Amino acid sequence: MSMKFVLASHNPGKLAEMQSILSGYGVEVVSPAEVGVSLEVEETGGTFGENAMLKAKAYCEASGLPAIADDSGLCVDALNGGPGVYSARYGGEDLDDRGRCMLLLSNLRGQTTRAAHFSCAIACAFPDGRTLTAEGRCDGAIAFAPLGDGGFGYDPLFLLTEKGKTFGQLSPEEKSAVSHRGKALAAFAAELGACLG
Repeated sequence: MSMKFVLASHNPGKLAEMQSILSGYGVEVVSPAEVGVSLEVEETGGTFGENAMLKAKAYCEASGLPAIADDSGLCVDALNGGPGVYSARYGGEDLDDRGRCMLLLSNLRGQTTRAAHFSCAIACAFPDGRTLTAEGRCDGAIAFAPLGDGGFGYDPLFLLTEKGKTFGQLSPEEKSAVSHRGKALAAFAAELGACLG
């Protein structure tokens, strides 16, 4: 059984990760461009789950295909859980990934508590109105400087304490095995199997 889902994101890093993880479950994940869809969905939700569902429903409606979306972010204890749902927009739209990492390090200067976690919510909307959701979390800490050039976003700063490495230092396979998105997708795949079975 092979199913085609459209990813409700233009992020090539997320597309590669989703394809890698979900291909093992018979799901082909395609980019919006591959199915002729170009949308910008305003993320007005107060939680990762609400934002993911907004995107999934909009892309499902526009494409006529099942749409999968995720909303994820970095939650830093010393910043009261921030940047949280604003992770991708932290510091404003003009900052790139490196700029956001530098801003985060600057805002943590002098903080002794470096505990943080990545949180991910996956939402899927089907053309018949059904929806599925799943969540995942990965605990770690914020490094004192970027390490590694793998991954994307805050990966070079997110230190997996048990491995002594940042996400940026892990191979895609190593990261998928422990990441918030990997955990959420595994939970999602189990739900999908039950839903389609």
